[in-house]
Amino acid sequence: MKIKAGIIGGAGYTGGEMLRILVNHPDVEIAFVNSTSNAGNLISDVHTDLIGDTDLKFVGDIPQDIDVLFLCVGHGDAQKFLTANPINDNIKIIDLSQDFRLIANRNSEISNRKFVYGLPELNRDAIKSANNIANPGCFATCIQLGLLPLAAKGLIKGEVHINATTGSTGAGQSLSTTSHFSWRNNNLSIYKAFEHQHLNEIGESLLQLQPSLTDALSFIPQRGAFTRGILAATYLESDLTLEEAQNRYEEYYRTHPFTHVNRKNIDLKQVVNTNKALVHVEKHGNKLFIISIIDNLLKGASGQAVQNMNLMFGLEETAGLKLKAAYF
Repeated sequence: MKIKAGIIGGAGYTGGEMLRILVNHPDVEIAFVNSTSNAGNLISDVHTDLIGDTDLKFVGDIPQDIDVLFLCVGHGDAQKFLTANPINDNIKIIDLSQDFRLIANRNSEISNRKFVYGLPELNRDAIKSANNIANPGCFATCIQLGLLPLAAKGLIKGEVHINATTGSTGAGQSLSTTSHFSWRNNNLSIYKAFEHQHLNEIGESLLQLQPSLTDALSFIPQRGAFTRGILAATYLESDLTLEEAQNRYEEYYRTHPFTHVNRKNIDLKQVVNTNKALVHVEKHGNKLFIISIIDNLLKGASGQAVQNMNLMFGLEETAGLKLKAAYF
């Protein structure tokens, strides 16, 4: 029998990508897609890339005859949704907002649910037995994948410097000054320097692997003039040789099907439209330099959510996610 999935907030970017994946997932049946603003409309009228792929319509209610519920909602809205809409205990929840990512928020008094932080490269075993997943943030996913192999061996020593650039879809579908084409195109800007909200979840994950970590993470986020993808450039002081560092990264990710270490330089087009993460390591003097890249809507959001679903239901981890990059 196929897994019956429901989607809340199906009209936005992450909801659209969730639909694109699940429509073609061999083990999933989409039971309903909820959107209060589009109830009664064909999904393919809103997500026109799905014309010919589905005849489903958006609904305004929330049927409970499902196995898993994806919350593709804005930050703060997942808690509000669970307050207003009690969900049967037997339904697994995967939340794509930031509401349950931090340790202090993972035990929800609202719904009496305990959430597991859903980064498979960090918590795969816990995800397999979890009933509720807090899907990681996109910047957080990309940056953590560049640092986890070091933290796992207690090798982060000294301040970590991170410069990361994201595409415009990272800001969501709601219109804002900085998402207008006329502003974003041929432009580059920095925002939330040293205080981006994803720093907290990155720090908690690194402490999980390296409890002695006390050094600062200095993070400079940038808005890029492209739609999809994140590139994080990270450096820190390290006594490792290049060969030792490359071996450490390759060993850590050897059993993880979506994260790959490439000894050649990498670029965003290699991961856009896929659930892959690529990592490249260089040594410059006493500095270890790490480049990590992902598609912010897939490995940074909906793709990783489906990867988590696969693990939770005992499916092949890569099911429905064998996607080729849109390279040309």
